[in-house]
Amino acid sequence: MKIIADENMSAVQEVFAPYGKVETLAGRDIDAASVATADVLLVRSVTRVDEQLLEGSRVRFVGSATIGTDHIDLHYLRQKSIDFAHAPGCNAEAVVQYMFSVFCTLEPQWRDKKVGIVGCGNVGGRLFRRLSALGVECQVYDPLLSATDLNGADLSPIECGALSDLQTVLGADIICLHTPLTRDGRFPTQHLINQQALEEYIRPGALLINAGRGGVIDNAALLAHLRNGADLNVALDVWEGEPDINVDLLQQINLATPHIAGYSLEGRLRGTLMVRDGMCRCLGLALEDGLCSSAVGLTVGEEGRAGDCLSLEVGQGLDEAILGSYPVAADDRQMRKVLGGLGAKSGDRTGVLFDGLRKHYAQRCEFSYYSVSGPGARACRSDLDLLGFKPV
Repeated sequence: MKIIADENMSAVQEVFAPYGKVETLAGRDIDAASVATADVLLVRSVTRVDEQLLEGSRVRFVGSATIGTDHIDLHYLRQKSIDFAHAPGCNAEAVVQYMFSVFCTLEPQWRDKKVGIVGCGNVGGRLFRRLSALGVECQVYDPLLSATDLNGADLSPIECGALSDLQTVLGADIICLHTPLTRDGRFPTQHLINQQALEEYIRPGALLINAGRGGVIDNAALLAHLRNGADLNVALDVWEGEPDINVDLLQQINLATPHIAGYSLEGRLRGTLMVRDGMCRCLGLALEDGLCSSAVGLTVGEEGRAGDCLSLEVGQGLDEAILGSYPVAADDRQMRKVLGGLGAKSGDRTGVLFDGLRKHYAQRCEFSYYSVSGPGARACRSDLDLLGFKPV
């Protein structure tokens, strides 16, 4: 069996080698010619999978190591009886870690603020539960959920009163976007945050964070809003037009990262394994469970083991532990160093550099990888446990 895979899928060779010959390519280099004789195609979000890519190929399974599917033409796959699996929730913990790091970096008083969450799926629901457990007031906009859903097993405990309309949620102090990108249906999300929302619904001084999909915010409207002197703090991990992002917008916002909110070692490996499991179910193949532990060791490696213990001194607390596990400002500095000098018409160079930041992203582990000790840790042990830090 011939397998074509995105080279950025974590441990893809080790996980999929027992099932066939694995050939890896850069995600944006995967084209019709490269998949023509493939049986299995494994992608990430940068590869558009549709008729143009697959027509005439012998591909019978497509796997995407991503939580979203807006890059996949699911209707076409169904028409052609091509099996599909992706990895919903694989990097939810990593995105939650990213959000808390942004809170600590841009809003030091985040525990006293009202948080609005747009989209309460794997990521938004997990963020809601953590914030609520920490005593932070939250409101949720998700028109696909009902009060019954909010009290259900997957999202409990969530108070029914947390479910609200979009305008109310956008009036929060901190606004977190965790919705997929949809262009049709009853509740399309493309440009959900548009000029009207920016000017009429989001209050002055608010913090707007997008770690979902870039097109949920009208980036041109956001740039114009900020250039007009709007009192709005913004953190963007996702951008319209990736990888050819608007570098002028980068210059206007408070914190910028190159679509890496979910790029933890654990999350990336989890995505690969979930796609592997999906392939085995669809094609009737046996699972090679022994590969999991070796793949984890290969992915994390010795370099990732040096910083697994954080120490908090007297006066330090949860914020210092969060930033010790992941200082998001370092990613912002690196992105500005690489892209900050480019103009808005830099064209292909912007895209190449943006992709390079993702491809060569430094190792990062989730909260559960770190134990936290010291006198400061004893004072906030219950909060550390709520976020998932390793018990000592």
